[in-house]
Amino acid sequence: HGVGLCCVAWKRRSKCGLCRGAIVGLTRGCGRNHIVRATLDSLCYQTWEVLRAMEADSGIGLASLRVDGGASANNYILQTQADLIHAPVVRPKCVETTAMGAAYLAGLAVGYWGATADVEKNWDIDREFLPELPEADRQSRLKGWQKAVRCSYGWAKED
Repeated sequence: HGVGLCCVAWKRRSKCGLCRGAIVGLTRGCGRNHIVRATLDSLCYQTWEVLRAMEADSGIGLASLRVDGGASANNYILQTQADLIHAPVVRPKCVETTAMGAAYLAGLAVGYWGATADVEKNWDIDREFLPELPEADRQSRLKGWQKAVRCSYGWAKED
């Protein structure tokens, strides 16, 4: 499992600066493709952690996740994300929404669009990724992620 930034642990561990990235669980049979997959998986696990914290803080469950940006072009990432968060992940036809958002705001400012509802009509779904991973496998993977994150705690600590 890749442990990039300890995600939700930032707040708890950032003052001591001891939370580090790590790749754990390697065997002699692991190669470059395993490292790439672990990196992609770690993006999904970190998103799961943030969403879990948001749900806990707000008391609102996640119905679906809308995604955008370069990584959203990767079907593997989005399917893995849907499996881990156990909710649909929805990719729009236009994934470069930062540029589109700036254009929409400019258009609203000069009156090209009369209201945000006019802009919302332009959003269209490219693909929806539904959870496929059996719950027991999902729980096993999440437990493995949490174990990997714990392995990174205190890594930079002086003995």
